[in-house]
Amino acid sequence: MSARDWIDKDFYHELGVSSDAGDAEIKKAYRKLARELHPDANPGDVQAEARFKAVSEAYGVLGDPEKRKQYDEARRLFGAGGFRPGGFPGFGSGGGSTFDFGDIFGQQTGSYGSGGISDLLGNLFGRRGGTAGATNRPRRGADVETEVRIDFVEAVKGATVPLRLSSPSTCGTCHGSGAKPGTTPRTCANCGGAGLVSRSQGAFAFSEPCRDCRGTGRIVDVPCPECGGDGVSTRTRTLTVRIPAGVNDDQRIRLAEQGEPGSNGGHAGDLYVRVHVAPHPVFGRSGNDLTIKVPVTFPELALGTTLTVPTLDDRVSLRVVPGTASGRVLRVRGKGIARRDGQAGDLLVTLQVAVPSNMDDQARRALEEYLAATASHDPRPDLTAMLQQRSQP
Repeated sequence: MSARDWIDKDFYHELGVSSDAGDAEIKKAYRKLARELHPDANPGDVQAEARFKAVSEAYGVLGDPEKRKQYDEARRLFGAGGFRPGGFPGFGSGGGSTFDFGDIFGQQTGSYGSGGISDLLGNLFGRRGGTAGATNRPRRGADVETEVRIDFVEAVKGATVPLRLSSPSTCGTCHGSGAKPGTTPRTCANCGGAGLVSRSQGAFAFSEPCRDCRGTGRIVDVPCPECGGDGVSTRTRTLTVRIPAGVNDDQRIRLAEQGEPGSNGGHAGDLYVRVHVAPHPVFGRSGNDLTIKVPVTFPELALGTTLTVPTLDDRVSLRVVPGTASGRVLRVRGKGIARRDGQAGDLLVTLQVAVPSNMDDQARRALEEYLAATASHDPRPDLTAMLQQRSQP
């Protein structure tokens, strides 16, 4: 893609967000669109696939703070209301001297580093100030994010899951060159491989992307039949992903160099796998501890008992001492989630009194006799005393 093509694209519009949107809003919009437009969800839909590529391209820029900053600055300088060939605000066309934009590109001022604005454009479009050879420098591929869903036990113990991806990858036919096997790209004769050409218009001399090679510095005479000369094709691949034990819900796992391929021999980007953990019907989680709520009867708490409580692997017996209050938490050491240091969290057992919704006559009479026998006992002495104090004048 040429510099002009990229600047003219509105990546904010592609994601449906405003130009002042925050990182979280941009990520949320991308994830929503990626799920809706993913080729797996729209088999055979060419328009959805094209939109998926456009959305991924937009997020590849706006999702990277540094690239977004460079993109915004380039649009400010060269986008709507900025510089366009044929004029520059504040300068007449009949001046006696030529205003060379190469001077601007070479200035060592501002926040763009030692190369001035040329560094900005070099970072965006893979070249610095039109230097031949810099056009073909290796460039790292974009990072990619996908999602996987696992159950609660897999999150606790770890799991190996297959991951099916449809994403841009290095073309397997031309191996990224863009040329048909048996042929090689040639250096563009118009720009000498720089990707930029200089021309004059009125009082100005400036550089623009070479139209013959579209700013790439190379000409592919016989394009690869698979990728059409891009060097990248969309294909489906299956990866085996190891989910580490103790992974949290919504945690991201990084797979180095499994993202989009780089260009000109550059490294591939990274693949980030966001893990979603399904809740367990019995167990909960608090850090590295597992939690469970166990119903008990009032007599079990009042008189004491021994409970059999499930764990993820087996069962354990717990001694409940007489007079234990409802809501008491008992701790079973080492029955939680294994930590990286080899130690394990605990199982936290919360005792909750289960009140029967229906009772037969015998049970009701027994409960009424108990109520009469304990009539002198006030379970809320502090509350009763407080109410009496407030009622006094």
